[in-house]
Amino acid sequence: MRFFRPHLAEHGLTEQQWRVIRLLHQHGELESGQLAPLACILPPSLCGVLARLEEAGLVCRRRDARDQRRSLVSLAAAGLACFESMRGQMEENYRLLEQRLGEDKVVLLHTLLHELKGLRP
Repeated sequence: MRFFRPHLAEHGLTEQQWRVIRLLHQHGELESGQLAPLACILPPSLCGVLARLEEAGLVCRRRDARDQRRSLVSLAAAGLACFESMRGQMEENYRLLEQRLGEDKVVLLHTLLHELKGLRP
């Protein structure tokens, strides 16, 4: 994370907030129950992350018209602008990481992390 933290700090974001922004950019609108496992954030913690992002004007939340129990989350215009302003540097950070570790190790790391994510206690 040392590749990423300085850039996140420049934008006043936490690692969890960046993951949410990145995932919403990638997937569009998501139900908060879908977002939590994708972002590797426990649902109670995600509530706080989303509240802070909404307060900052970066995300929008709305109730599903068909099921009022479901909360749908999407990027606000400011969230999209934030993603676009950070995108280049974050991609460069990933490139530097791959350069230092090598492509094979990065692929292995992603594979192992996906396996770990699938394990349930």
